[in-house]
Amino acid sequence: MKMKKFINAPETITDEELTGLGLAYPDILDVDGHLVISRDLAHADRVTIVTYGGSGHEPAQAGFVGRGMLDVQAVGDIFAAPNGQLVFDAMKLADKGHGVLLLTLNYAGDQLAGKQAMKLAQKAGLNVRQVVTGEEIQYDPNGEDNKRGLAGAVALYHIAAAAAREGRSLDEVAEIAQRYAASMASVTVKSTDATHPQNGMSFGDLGETDLMEIGAGQHGEGGGVRVPMMSAKETVAAVAGALCKNLNLSAGDKAFAMINGCGATTMMEMLVLFKDTVEYLKAMDVEVVASMVGEILTVQEAGGFQMNIAKWDEEFLRLWNTPCHTPAYSKE
Repeated sequence: MKMKKFINAPETITDEELTGLGLAYPDILDVDGHLVISRDLAHADRVTIVTYGGSGHEPAQAGFVGRGMLDVQAVGDIFAAPNGQLVFDAMKLADKGHGVLLLTLNYAGDQLAGKQAMKLAQKAGLNVRQVVTGEEIQYDPNGEDNKRGLAGAVALYHIAAAAAREGRSLDEVAEIAQRYAASMASVTVKSTDATHPQNGMSFGDLGETDLMEIGAGQHGEGGGVRVPMMSAKETVAAVAGALCKNLNLSAGDKAFAMINGCGATTMMEMLVLFKDTVEYLKAMDVEVVASMVGEILTVQEAGGFQMNIAKWDEEFLRLWNTPCHTPAYSKE
């Protein structure tokens, strides 16, 4: 069947969506080619936060550029990391004399681009630190431990940015970001496949079955366990149980919980999943003190969700409860 997407030309999708983003949110951000720049950066006198990644995962990551979150994002083509030069350009633009924190999701292309950008930054004498997020746990004990970076990075953006806005040094902001990265865990549950918006290619054959895959890769990569579709409560028990074990959560702990829709999952489903997650944690005497529910990092129209849980302390909670204003997430 012919792909049904409201586009003009496959080769211009990323350019056109970025133009649209700039037109839609001119009070929050500017778009310069493939750089998305927070308007807050113009008067920033602090450590600044930069990230990068391919398009096709909207609203991440450009949707989280703005006051109290990301200062600049370098945008690659669909499901492809931008080149190292563009990432370096983003860091150079972001530098306000207090240093730049580069946040990288753990994928091969992103790691390569980050390595290249860090070399260029060091050669140029920029004061930069890099933190890599790879919170995906190994759900299948017989599978690969991929440690892919997932939607949990979005909460880290705000935690790190809040620390920077307090006037912390680059080393201090990087330490908080690294500590947060180590405190979280995620799993993806996939129910149907996405299609590539440029060529209509399907990401796998899951949509042709009555199965779901726990521990699936976002882009159709393997690494998961295929099981018959389960209810929300049964799925949450399987996934949350694995995450809590990984984090060593126990009675009396505080937690952040996220349900991220992968693109085709309805808000109705996400809220049911979140309710069951809170109830699961409550039964363990773990208190959910903050949360995010919705489409945060998608893969076009893939069915399924990501669950992210982080073990929180009072510092994380205090930093989280600060204002931010971005296209995809705001709180005052």
